[in-house]
Amino acid sequence: MATRPPRWLPVTAAQCGLITRRQLRRLGLSFNYVDTQLDAGRWQQISSVVLCTTTGTLTREQLMWAGVLHAGPRSALGGLSALERHGLQRWHREEVTVLVQKSHNIEPIAGVRFVETRRPIPLLTAPRPLSTWRVEPAALLWAGYEPVTRSAYGLLSACVQQRLTTPVRLDAWITRMRPLRRAKPFRRLLGELAAGTQSAAERDVLTMCDTFRLPRPLRQTSRRDSAGRLRYTDAEWRLPDGRLVALEVDGGFHMQVEHWGADIERERQLVATGVVVLRCTALELRERPDRIARDLRALGVLESSA
Repeated sequence: MATRPPRWLPVTAAQCGLITRRQLRRLGLSFNYVDTQLDAGRWQQISSVVLCTTTGTLTREQLMWAGVLHAGPRSALGGLSALERHGLQRWHREEVTVLVQKSHNIEPIAGVRFVETRRPIPLLTAPRPLSTWRVEPAALLWAGYEPVTRSAYGLLSACVQQRLTTPVRLDAWITRMRPLRRAKPFRRLLGELAAGTQSAAERDVLTMCDTFRLPRPLRQTSRRDSAGRLRYTDAEWRLPDGRLVALEVDGGFHMQVEHWGADIERERQLVATGVVVLRCTALELRERPDRIARDLRALGVLESSA
């Protein structure tokens, strides 16, 4: 006669092997049954609330499930953990972030950070088995409270570049999430992402030149590198001694490894032809143009007489 599968199996199969004591009671399983599994070493206790029906170190997904199950039905993965579940790459953090309602007292779990919020967690949660905030509110709330401005902008750019969302959707969620820190600069950034980083960078270069009395450069100039390939420089100035200074503006996608390697090769091959290459990020160009203007002057770009 075939043995019937245990009653808890469908639940744990849907929850990556984890189950809560409350769920077990609903299935009619007693404390004695649970203690028997634990004493036999078939299960392990993750917290006073959550049990795991497998042994050994929890996987990444199990740790996420443990945090949400432990915090209860009005909790959800948030921040970079939520974005990781949606497919965001190269922004990994070891600690899992779980959002809980304000004034919700939670017993700590190793590897999980419980963050209180007054935001309506169920209304911002994506329809999926593991309660997870949607891409847009998760990204905007994390970016709004990230102390490093460059990281905040970088995350929003990464979400757009990795096609998890669009500038239009993020902009709409800024309105839905009022009040939101950095809402105005975020909207400027999203406008630039929607218009294309190149056009925004060109505008910022011209603004820097006009502000700090530098001559306007030639833009998107074609030039052969040392390998004979046609390259286009973002901005360049011809110095009185005949040297050429090129300013290359790196957008957020240049931080990706494959683009970074290509940029290094591109810069080296331009330098080999005698071009002096100065690099900056789009964020630095927008927020600290005085530093870039100072370095251009040090290289010999003369102040404009206009």
